[in-house]
Amino acid sequence: MNWLDRIRPKGLTTSKTEKGNSVPEGLWKKCIKCQSPLYRPELERNLDVCPKCGYHMRIGARRRINIFLDEDGIREIGQDIEAIDRLKFKDVKKYKDRLLEAQKHTGERDALIAVSGNLKSLPVIVCSFEFSFNGGSMGYAVGEKFALAAKKALEERKPLICFSASGGARMQEAVISLMQMAKTSAVLEKMRIAGIPYVSVMTDPVYGGVSASLAMLGDLNIAEPGARAGFAGPNIIEQTVRQKLPADFQKSEFLLEKGQIDMIIPRNELRQRLHKMLSILTDSMRSLRD
Repeated sequence: MNWLDRIRPKGLTTSKTEKGNSVPEGLWKKCIKCQSPLYRPELERNLDVCPKCGYHMRIGARRRINIFLDEDGIREIGQDIEAIDRLKFKDVKKYKDRLLEAQKHTGERDALIAVSGNLKSLPVIVCSFEFSFNGGSMGYAVGEKFALAAKKALEERKPLICFSASGGARMQEAVISLMQMAKTSAVLEKMRIAGIPYVSVMTDPVYGGVSASLAMLGDLNIAEPGARAGFAGPNIIEQTVRQKLPADFQKSEFLLEKGQIDMIIPRNELRQRLHKMLSILTDSMRSLRD
């Protein structure tokens, strides 16, 4: 009997695949990068970062908000906004059916959650993408909710922080999804003119129309370690240019080296470091206003 069998609670079942890996279902999770079996409660305490190799696993939008903001005072913005199937789009499945499935799977109305809250007592507005909802794709609802959050940041003169994780514009909404790039870029320009800080935090992955608009327009562009960001994926680029790309192409470390982002911050340092930076920026805002 191996050590996992000895400590596994009675009655805990394993799938056929997991039996071969000796990883019990539910209580353990295997790291995608180093393949180490990780005890879930310990992994959650470490903010879903592998304690053995430092790999940053994907987390849901609400969990990200909850570990980033103070517990008290979180209020959702635009919670009733959801996608509209104006084009009656259908491929192998109707778009409205895809939306219903995603809503049932995630418990969210669409791929973006926006809230107001406090970061170590500093009032902020936060947006977070839910990648499990149609790949975090940006359609009408995402663009509208982001714009609403940015307008609230303008009105209340609060910094805006966005955690991006997206495959890009939502193809089922065609040009309606593409116009969200212009909408989000326009409201961020208003914030820039008003001197309200906008911090973009790129998590894994950020591609397409989101990378070409709101994700790369921060006053500070930050990424988690190992996060991938770009417009087209590396496979498509390799097929187009017919060249082999570097192994770390489009990863945050590569982007930092090429000057496309400002810094890389590990997940467990984000609260402290962003609070410090935003405190300096908001103090500057007050000084200019006075």
